[in-house]
Amino acid sequence: MSISEAEVARLRAENLELKALLAAHGIALPQHLIAAPVAKLAAQAGSNILAPDAKVKIFRRLFHGRDDVYPIRWESQQSGKAGYSPACANEWRRGVCEKPRIKCSECEHSVYIPVTEHTITRHLKGETTVGVYPLLADDRCYFLAIDFDDDEWREDARAVMQTCALNKLPAALEISRSGNGAHLWLFFASPTPARDARRLGAALISATCARTRQLKLSSYDRLFPNQDTMPKGGFGNLIALPLQKYPRELGRSVFGNFQASCRLI
Repeated sequence: MSISEAEVARLRAENLELKALLAAHGIALPQHLIAAPVAKLAAQAGSNILAPDAKVKIFRRLFHGRDDVYPIRWESQQSGKAGYSPACANEWRRGVCEKPRIKCSECEHSVYIPVTEHTITRHLKGETTVGVYPLLADDRCYFLAIDFDDDEWREDARAVMQTCALNKLPAALEISRSGNGAHLWLFFASPTPARDARRLGAALISATCARTRQLKLSSYDRLFPNQDTMPKGGFGNLIALPLQKYPRELGRSVFGNFQASCRLI
């Protein structure tokens, strides 16, 4: 990939702007404030040092999205098609739920189920598979996730991780549920405007392209949150929560320094 001197200068200016923005919003926090919970969970997941409820609390603190609603994974036994829908107390209730004719977001009878520690426990035990809506109702977020989904995902994700390290931004890399991609997670100590978080993600991608030159980052797919502001009548894009038992046992949906055999719950 050929980048002109003007483009390099533009990227450098953009990086400086983002560093100032991060400082203003407290995103570039000292590593012990953000990275330590990830490292601690990785080191202690397979031990008895932490009780299961303590591990769930750490998990909820890191992968914190909307608390009033969460998506749950479903799979059709007839077609094999899979997807996510908001967890609803009225789902498939006769005379009330009219899926698939009426979408959940358009249903007048939706009673969304809030996220609880029991929700997370069931996910980690493999009793269900849930996701998270990163974009809060006030257009802020607690984390940024960068999605890589292509043949070159290993090299591309590693390069962006290096850019994070060079900018002293603690990040964690998760192998995706399918095993054919990755999510790079950055966690914020306090809710941050989604617009700023997404600008951070775009700057990391641009800076990586400028630094490596030979990489096109073709596997880069999208950012989570996927929107700056909440779309009307929706929740924004969802991302699957990591560390669900069954993909974890296959070495998927785990982080770089997590072992597939770790027993979280």
